[in-house]
Amino acid sequence: MEGEANNQESVLNLVAMFEEQCKFAWRDKHAPHGQATPATSQPQQLPASPGSQGQSLSQMAARHKAEQENKEEEEQQGQRGLSFKCLRSFRHKISEDNWRRQQDPDLQPGSKEPEEKKIALELLETEQAYVNRLHLLDQIFYTELMKEAKNGKTVPEEVVKMIFSNISSIYQFHARFFLPELQKRMEDWSCNPRIGDVIQKLAPFLKMYGEYVKNFDKAVELITIWSEKSPPFQELIADIQKRKVCANLTLQHHMLEPVQRIPRYELLLKDYVQKLSPESPDRDDAEKALEMIFLVAKHSNAAIAEMERLQNLWTVYQRLGLEDDIVDPSNELIKEGPIQKISTRNNSTSEKYLFLFNNMLLYCVPKVIQVGAEFQVHLRIDVDGMKVRELNDTQFPHTFLVSGKQRTLELRARSGEEMNAWIKAFQDAIDRKEKRSETFKTAVHGLETGTPALKTEELGRRAPQWVRDNLVTMCMRCKEPFNAIMRRRHHCRACGYVVCARCSDYKAELQYDGNRLNRVCQECYVFLTGHVVLEDREGKYKGILEKGAAEVSGRSLLCSSLQLLDKNGKGGTRGWFVIPQDDPLVLYIYAAPQDVRAHTSIPLLGYQVRDLPQGDSRHLFQLAQSRQVYTFVADTEELKQRWMRAMARSAAGITHPEEGEDADSCDEAE
Repeated sequence: MEGEANNQESVLNLVAMFEEQCKFAWRDKHAPHGQATPATSQPQQLPASPGSQGQSLSQMAARHKAEQENKEEEEQQGQRGLSFKCLRSFRHKISEDNWRRQQDPDLQPGSKEPEEKKIALELLETEQAYVNRLHLLDQIFYTELMKEAKNGKTVPEEVVKMIFSNISSIYQFHARFFLPELQKRMEDWSCNPRIGDVIQKLAPFLKMYGEYVKNFDKAVELITIWSEKSPPFQELIADIQKRKVCANLTLQHHMLEPVQRIPRYELLLKDYVQKLSPESPDRDDAEKALEMIFLVAKHSNAAIAEMERLQNLWTVYQRLGLEDDIVDPSNELIKEGPIQKISTRNNSTSEKYLFLFNNMLLYCVPKVIQVGAEFQVHLRIDVDGMKVRELNDTQFPHTFLVSGKQRTLELRARSGEEMNAWIKAFQDAIDRKEKRSETFKTAVHGLETGTPALKTEELGRRAPQWVRDNLVTMCMRCKEPFNAIMRRRHHCRACGYVVCARCSDYKAELQYDGNRLNRVCQECYVFLTGHVVLEDREGKYKGILEKGAAEVSGRSLLCSSLQLLDKNGKGGTRGWFVIPQDDPLVLYIYAAPQDVRAHTSIPLLGYQVRDLPQGDSRHLFQLAQSRQVYTFVADTEELKQRWMRAMARSAAGITHPEEGEDADSCDEAE
């Protein structure tokens, strides 16, 4: 118990110290010129220690410099407000299981009161203080700033609304409903000693905090920006902060209170449940209420994490120029950084930059003139089917190979440690992609670590590793020596071998290059165009697009005929649509139910499903994400609803079949 109390006290001291630092930073910033605040002037009033009288001038100068640096850091912290990093750290501290604000022994005279009643009283008293803080935010800060905004004296009205988000709804809920219910229950405690049913009834309304929490970081940023752009805005905030009701705390600190409140409900209620006896009439309701509060806290924490992820992702997209085929809110950045690309032609290296996402690698070059975008995307390689391995290269140490369907890259890191970090990041991304579907596993374990050449089953399906020009002196097929005039070097785009013009005077369609014709050597040409060989090997290393519609439909979450309209909504193509069990987050489109290959795939994660009014007896619905919109027509209203439910579940990342729905849920093909 003593260790637990010390731990609680240390956390409280940490929080108090954090609040004091930010408070004094603001006071230092806004104090009149030449006038020190009490917090900063107090150390100067202390008598000098005996040791300080003998200090040298250099020691005194160093000490003065350190004090100035600390003061500048505090001022910068006050100007920046509270970042997401601070918010996450604070949320972690107040979410510790063994911490909550200590009960003041003077709050409830008489130590014979039951422990659960003391906690209930603490909940009531903290709720009263919290409602006062919400009143300050909504009825004073928000009201006065909005009044000045309407007069056109400070900032636009929309800015004030964005800063305070839905604080008015939160205030009305607590002031008019939650606090009165708690007060009434505590007045009747002697005849009805319970609060679990009250919290259980009102807990669902606390989900409104998600919107406030997601907007918090943007709100703090707006305060900082407009304080610099609009002196009247800054002066009005400073004037309100000087009032007694603000307790010398900044607007940002008062705005942090709603973010802290949900975790505190959870901690108080958890302690309350622990103090209840097994036969207590409030036991069941309190446990249910605790579970509901836990879900609300989880919802709030998830909102913070998701908002931070989206903000970081948007920053990366801006650095890349906001290209339409890259911007996707469902992406996750895993690693980024500079790298050296080894050229197979002239045996040299060049500086590049990599962005590794959960589903793709972007191979970029820094722009010389960084207007708008910071990088230019040269190549995009899908993580699906990607392989990575270390290369033992004496000429270029710390080298590794990234082999994808679109391209194979030889990359060089600056150190062995950096190379291992990149390989681990790539492998983690590959493993995560692999776990989503058993279908991808056959495409990830093919490359042997000892040989640069592709296995014959993979020829044309993935970009090969090119053999460097300087490593060979003769054609790797006919063995004739190269020379600068009559016999030049060429690369087979299928196997990567260095061959002569005669041995590479063939063209074949390569799947990794969109089935375009490419220069290949004679052996690869025979293999890639020999139908007997392809049929013998068919099905051994098939991806989902190569599997027949009938095979996939037999193991699907939903499949049927639909019509996909064009952009004008007037015409379109009818096809066979499938959401497979082994790839439940992707919609595959076949031209016919017996086709052996899908012609289109649509990743559903992150899309919104929209219902459209019935027009011309057509049952319409849409998939929408950013600027991309797909419009579908179902044969019946019942089939339309089934597709909307299935797509909505896939878009939300739900992979198991809906309860009461057969896994192989397909309408008969026409």
